[in-house]
Amino acid sequence: MMRNGERLADPPESFMNRITGRSAFLALLKDEGITHLFGNPGTTELPIMHALKDHPDLTYVMAMQESLVVAIADGYSRASGRLVACNVHVAPGLGNAMGSLYNAQFTGTPMILTAGQQEQGHGLMEPLLYGPLVRMAEPLVKWAVEVTRLEDLPRIVRRAAKIATTPPTGPVFISLPGDILNAEAGIELGASTRIDTRVRPSDDAVKALAQRLVKAERPVIIVGDEIVKSDALQEAADFASALGAPVYQQSAPYGAHFLSEHPCFMGALSRVQTQVRDLLSAYDLAIVLGGDPLRMSVHSEVEPLPANMPLVQIGLVDWDIAKNFPAEIAIKADVGETLRALTPALAEAGGAALSSRAKANIAALAAKNWTARRAQLVTEITSRGDRTPIDPDWLALQVVDAMPANAILVDEALTSSRYMPALRAHRDRYGYHALASGGIGWGVPASVGVSLAQPGRPVVCFSGDGSAMYSIQALWTAARNKLPLNVVIVNNGGYRIIKQRLLAFHKDDNYVGMDFVDPPVDFTGLARSLGAEALRIEDPRQLKPKLTDAFARPGTKLIEVMVDRAV
Repeated sequence: MMRNGERLADPPESFMNRITGRSAFLALLKDEGITHLFGNPGTTELPIMHALKDHPDLTYVMAMQESLVVAIADGYSRASGRLVACNVHVAPGLGNAMGSLYNAQFTGTPMILTAGQQEQGHGLMEPLLYGPLVRMAEPLVKWAVEVTRLEDLPRIVRRAAKIATTPPTGPVFISLPGDILNAEAGIELGASTRIDTRVRPSDDAVKALAQRLVKAERPVIIVGDEIVKSDALQEAADFASALGAPVYQQSAPYGAHFLSEHPCFMGALSRVQTQVRDLLSAYDLAIVLGGDPLRMSVHSEVEPLPANMPLVQIGLVDWDIAKNFPAEIAIKADVGETLRALTPALAEAGGAALSSRAKANIAALAAKNWTARRAQLVTEITSRGDRTPIDPDWLALQVVDAMPANAILVDEALTSSRYMPALRAHRDRYGYHALASGGIGWGVPASVGVSLAQPGRPVVCFSGDGSAMYSIQALWTAARNKLPLNVVIVNNGGYRIIKQRLLAFHKDDNYVGMDFVDPPVDFTGLARSLGAEALRIEDPRQLKPKLTDAFARPGTKLIEVMVDRAV
């Protein structure tokens, strides 16, 4: 304590306002900016549930399994950029959550994940549900800790929030023993800290980078998720215009990483090494803005980056910088701040010659950029519009055309959404969210979180039937919260992507364990049982009117669309 500039002794505990661990925990979360606590309660979490009545300004969002809890929180953060908190039930609950936690780690979601733990000392007896929570969580989080004294709880929560929100952002984990939550003491709650990482390179670094870019005759730009986190869509567009370079999204295009209708935008890189290598061979410099540009899926003896191709890379996630390929220039800095300094420096270094070259290059892209390719793709897909069963690409186009202008798309339809990024334009940083890590089952619960984070915007989830069955009970949470969420299920009766790969890699069409048609899954019946409106579409002529009507009305709805099952 301070008085008249002099430090006084801290007051004894007996003079402090006493508070329970459970109430202190919730108060600390609120002070860190948390408005929603996502959870699935169990006995060890009852102290938290008991304390919620004293914190009516903290909204508790219940999901019916822990993997859903974390995925909903993940979606909320991805659609808002905010720190989120979720609580799961002891060791089995944390185990259930691990797949979704893997997804959150992959996207660097700032998240405080907590789990109730058996009372200290009781764990030594190895009671039911006990496990080493910290060791379980450590591989997937930035920091994991168990609270062993109530007096340490404020410091731990404050540190956790600071770590989660500091780039590279990501989840953290806190184990909360029951005796800590039920204890009472006079403790100081402290204050929140946020580290401002909106840094830009030195003037010398900016100048050197601008000069290097001017020297490149055929540069190409690859953009990643830090464009979203840095809120740098416009800065990236201005930079591309100044350089006159084509722009591709990284090979895992799980967000709105560039403005699709900008004349420089070409679309996303594939995850086929030979295709990417052939495409990039036309250029003499790759400029990577905030991402892991060439993350592949399946092994290949061919490297995706052409031999000796120079690379420059900018971003705050230093693990991704020069991770697999050396960078001629590597800058750890905020992408938006860097581009605000780099674009005018580039114009100055290049002068009229660069300006003229950029305009000519952009004009040359007009016949093959995203906009031109979309028009060609729409014509090709439309020729299949009257097919029965419904062509999945035609369904994707109809979903895009039926969506309101301000709608948000959550995409996890895998093979059926192969053209979705080529059809749906990215116009704002929170308008598109797709599966990032490859671990399916994320889309339906994530769309619930997206809708909670953006209550003024309708949300459409485009999901495969196989993915949806991992987490279909998330519909209950959407219906419970009366969310304006439309879940479109592409029903092809199986795991089409696995069938395609078995056929492509092994020339085998004996699809064991890849179908669920005997008996068939009744998605409309499932949805109704969980409180959602439901309808099924089998006639391609009904797609546009029924989708348009559903998307325009409030409430949670599932639209099951029966599509062609061909591999």
